[in-house]
Amino acid sequence: MPESEGPSGASGVTSDSTGAPEVAASGMVGVRDARLHNLRHVSTRLPRGRLVAFTGVSGSGKSSLAFGTLHAESQRRYLESVAPFARRLIGRAMDPKVESVAGLPPTVALEQRNAAGGARSTVGTLTTVSNTIRLLYSRAGDYPPDVLARETDLPGGRLDSDSFSPNTPEGMCPTCQGAGVLHEPTEASMVPDPSLTIAQGAIAAWPGAWLGKNYRDILRTLGVDLDVPWSELPTERRQWILFTDEQPVVTVHPVREAGRVQGTYQGKWSSVARYLRHTIAETTTEKTRRRALRFLETTVCPTCQGHRLTPDALRVMYLGEPIYALAERTIDDALARLAGRQDALPRSGGTPAEEAERLLLPAVVPVLRTIVGLGLGHLSLGRPTATLSSGELQRLRLAAQLRAGLFGVAYVLDEPSAGLHPSEKGVLTTLFRHFLDEGNSVLMVEHDMALVEGSDWVVDVGPGAGVAGGRVLYSGPVPGLADADGSVTARYLGAPPPEPRGEGARAPVSWLRLDDIVSRTLRGVRLDLPLGVFTAVTGVSGSGKTTLVGHVLGGVLADRVRTSVLDEPEPAADDGGGPDADGDADDRPRVGAVTGVEAVDRVVQITQKPIGRSPRSCLATYTGLFDRVRALFAGTDEARRRGWKVGRFSFNVPEGRCPTCDGEGQLEVELVFLPGSYAVCPTCRGARYNPDTLEVTWHGKTIADVLALTVADALAFFAKDARVRRALTALDAIGLGYLTLGQPATELSGGEAQRIKLATELQRAQRGHTVYLLDEPTTGLHPADVDLLMAELDRLVDLGNTVVVIEHDVRVIARADHVIDLGPGAGVHGGRIIASGTPADVARAPGSATGQWLARGLPG
Repeated sequence: MPESEGPSGASGVTSDSTGAPEVAASGMVGVRDARLHNLRHVSTRLPRGRLVAFTGVSGSGKSSLAFGTLHAESQRRYLESVAPFARRLIGRAMDPKVESVAGLPPTVALEQRNAAGGARSTVGTLTTVSNTIRLLYSRAGDYPPDVLARETDLPGGRLDSDSFSPNTPEGMCPTCQGAGVLHEPTEASMVPDPSLTIAQGAIAAWPGAWLGKNYRDILRTLGVDLDVPWSELPTERRQWILFTDEQPVVTVHPVREAGRVQGTYQGKWSSVARYLRHTIAETTTEKTRRRALRFLETTVCPTCQGHRLTPDALRVMYLGEPIYALAERTIDDALARLAGRQDALPRSGGTPAEEAERLLLPAVVPVLRTIVGLGLGHLSLGRPTATLSSGELQRLRLAAQLRAGLFGVAYVLDEPSAGLHPSEKGVLTTLFRHFLDEGNSVLMVEHDMALVEGSDWVVDVGPGAGVAGGRVLYSGPVPGLADADGSVTARYLGAPPPEPRGEGARAPVSWLRLDDIVSRTLRGVRLDLPLGVFTAVTGVSGSGKTTLVGHVLGGVLADRVRTSVLDEPEPAADDGGGPDADGDADDRPRVGAVTGVEAVDRVVQITQKPIGRSPRSCLATYTGLFDRVRALFAGTDEARRRGWKVGRFSFNVPEGRCPTCDGEGQLEVELVFLPGSYAVCPTCRGARYNPDTLEVTWHGKTIADVLALTVADALAFFAKDARVRRALTALDAIGLGYLTLGQPATELSGGEAQRIKLATELQRAQRGHTVYLLDEPTTGLHPADVDLLMAELDRLVDLGNTVVVIEHDVRVIARADHVIDLGPGAGVHGGRIIASGTPADVARAPGSATGQWLARGLPG
């Protein structure tokens, strides 16, 4: 029988409580026996038509309840209503693993993501405003006579709206295929050092391993001297090697090491340029594609001048400018022009073009007004979404939903405050109330205590994380949470503002200075970074924080220090030489003098990038501790007797893994017309290994038993092994003791993934002065988890290192030794350092949005 959850009077329901019709009629959503992931047969209720916050420490199960149960059940019901033949075209939903959910409205989920769309995705395409803008140019644009004279299906010789999109065959520039840039191989790009011989690696663009050797063997067979410097080869021969379209097939007699097979084979030649073009066009690996692009020269397309459209489309004007110019304007400017045109239109009559404007402008102006109202007027419609901050992306998605005008749905939001400056969070409250006023419900997983306090209802999940959580401790109005037994969240509600650090701040051991920084929105900025202290880089969304820390500081240090560990995702390959957010053709930062870098020995950059996309990547494999664990098993007497090496104890190797599930421990159940599900492998019962491998034990446990241990339990089990204990201690210290060693990477939250990356660095021996660069490390963390994280970051600084964090959490900023505040606004209105110093200094700085929030904690 499902157990009752929540204190008395907290809206918990038991398995024999009110039936579904009564729950639905009461205006409540009733959940019975939810058991997804770590949820412990949860049964509870929450109201419809209200703002409901799901709280709890990281890993407690709140996302499993909000997204994995409520939203997944809504998806399941929707799929049941879809015609069977159409269900195959819809991605399978997660099995919610719940007995029943009564009174559940349709749901719309907005999960937290750090990127949106592909390399050609822009603000305009994300919000669908670009579609309407293209129609305006098609139907109401001013056409040159020779453009109108061309054949078209539209009346009056006008171009179709697709002709104004660089992503369609009709609109893309024929020369660059809508990319705006050309990637062309040249001799200098493919052979950067002509003094080398081919045998020495003169052709740097060639792949490594067997394929590169294959090309060299073919050239040797064709009579090319591989031991002559490239520059001394005849010009015609060099051009043939690099650019020929010929593909001769020759019999290759490869030269192998002694003892290896010397068999011949038929080798087919491809020129270096042909190999690069084929790689870029055909490879499915982004890393391989990026490597190939490094050996091409990128130039602005001479046909479209980087504007990506056909010459005809670029000559069509609306309000006196081509479509690319309107897309490059800030949304503030675009709104002013389009709204002014809308007001100037006659109410009726006029030309066909004016009639089209009367239909189209009301569809685009309100959307732009909504975006501006959310504080995003500094963006442009042509801004690539890959360059947006997570806060900007979140608000754009909310803006799109605001204009949808849905009624009677439940919006399920994943930490809507993530990536937002404290001064921007008031916008969320306005948005939520708008959704509620239109007859909807808002369910949000949230850690920001100010937003939780402003909600109508709170569902607190805990008390701990993993197996220590999974229970609803309280479900009811916010004030009642203070009396909930075992609630960690209750300790942080209503807490006074933190006092900004002043006199107690650590003193820098030296300073790192970067002069005259020019990158994206940064224009001539000088960065003075104290070393040996904890620094918080702050500012409103889009003010330039990530550009300064990740794009500039991380790059400068990586180029100049001995060791670097970079986690910063590279820009999309298609954007490599195209205009950046500010229209520059080269997105690489430009920095003047750099001083003080000799004091830094190592840089570690940790971002919000996931640690793995496959279930085969798990906590133990990512941190490296599994290598040592497998070595321990391989060193047992039984493993030695059988002749087994370390590889035998990997679930990715055929010899050791279960043959039925291929080492995944579970099988996907294909239900065709219903949501797919997973079942425990009937052969290994989730152990991942075959029976023979599991016959070897270490201190009484099999390798599968070890993967099933939590970090906390593993600490006791491996107490006498220093290498394993060091990794486990680092994980436990930042609040990850509840995770199992075999936890798949795909099941980790963003906060968990980032802390795992940090723990991987914490376990390494300290060598020299390290600068740690972290991008909003508190994202996805409960305030209690933030306290654990801060203790570890303080420990790093106390060991003589430097920690630099991009941060919005006022509690973290107030505890920093030094604050660098960017602004005053976002986009072109930001990109300047407006205040720096101790948190107390910034709290008193005029014009600082961060300072205004820090000032709330000043004495008096």
